[in-house]
Amino acid sequence: MPRIVLASQSPSRAGILRSAGVEPVIEPADVDEDAIQAELSNASPSEIVTALAHAKAQAIAQIYPNDVVIGGDSMLLLDGVLQGKPHTEQATIARWRAQAGRNAQLLTGHCLIFGDEAYTEAATTDIAFAQASEADIAAYAATGEPWQCAGAFTLEALGGWFIDRIDGDPSSVIGLSLPVVRRALYRFGFGVSDFWNV
Repeated sequence: MPRIVLASQSPSRAGILRSAGVEPVIEPADVDEDAIQAELSNASPSEIVTALAHAKAQAIAQIYPNDVVIGGDSMLLLDGVLQGKPHTEQATIARWRAQAGRNAQLLTGHCLIFGDEAYTEAATTDIAFAQASEADIAAYAATGEPWQCAGAFTLEALGGWFIDRIDGDPSSVIGLSLPVVRRALYRFGFGVSDFWNV
């Protein structure tokens, strides 16, 4: 039976799989995301996140040819512009000042590869950001939690205080859509329960 290999170092993505009964092999992909995005300057936001997910999955699928490899990439679409990870406290504060009290879309690109087959799909979830206070924005940025998160927030941790509503798949907001993974596994001829650690 093949294993599920996660081509990501995201603890949130691994956590989603573990809470859903799957213990993934963790093998982060090292791809030049900036170069990939530069090549796709005329692509749609969904095409960009799926291309990044595909590049990650493809890099790791060469190492694990007999397993199901999952690549993912998430970005926030605000005012028609894709926003990646803020990486710093100051960038997080600036991002939150721009998105507080507003709606945006979180796009999560997925690519699953098994053997010669690849399944790609982007999940879109609407996010309603709270009108967070300046003090809370500063305090949240200072924790470091949102620095490595698309959209500068987490749904499942401290950032949950500042999300008023989501419309779409909650697991994709955390980083990996279980419905998308299920559709890919079915396409490959597997059941989801084939991978459960029960």
